[in-house]
Amino acid sequence: MVGSEIILDYFPGLSKTQQNQIVQLGGLYHFHNQRVNVISRKDMDMFYIHHVLHSLALAKTCAFANGSNFIDIGTGGGFPGIPLSILFPEVRFTLVDSIGKKIAVVQDVIDSLKLGNAKAILYRAEHLNSTYDGAIARAVAPAIELFNWMNGHWNAEPLFYLLKGGDLGTELNEVLQVSPKIKMKIQSISEIFPAQAFFETKKVVQLFH
Repeated sequence: MVGSEIILDYFPGLSKTQQNQIVQLGGLYHFHNQRVNVISRKDMDMFYIHHVLHSLALAKTCAFANGSNFIDIGTGGGFPGIPLSILFPEVRFTLVDSIGKKIAVVQDVIDSLKLGNAKAILYRAEHLNSTYDGAIARAVAPAIELFNWMNGHWNAEPLFYLLKGGDLGTELNEVLQVSPKIKMKIQSISEIFPAQAFFETKKVVQLFH
């Protein structure tokens, strides 16, 4: 079983509050996962790698400006939004999902960690009625669907940070067809966390103007 120390090793500059929040995550998800299956139960032994460290690949590669607000589309059990909320306390995160049981767990974790910069909302992303500076998502839908859901809901230009896996050529070409001016930056997570074989086929995708 891999514990919270792996996160603290990769992010040594965290405050005491942030360190404590990272440490608490494992116990909170173990408690909730016994009651509501918010993440795969077979994943719990590798929780800190498969969910927390995976989410924080965005923290190593993407910019989160103080005062900005991000939406986590299809957050599921709270990833990547909750780990990012811990690392970026000056950034606001709205975590949305259409499954009520999961959102209830996510809000409880937010409350337990006293994350004043995060909130969980039961909502379908395609029915958004607010605007955001940026969006994050982890393996929830094809990029073109995410892009279409956010159409008209940017405060300025599109800014997407996605956690994706596998061959992304066709998927990203679909985005280029509807937004030819979009810029893309793709980075393999195995380059960010080279000691972790789990990330071999996983990538961070940035879409921006």
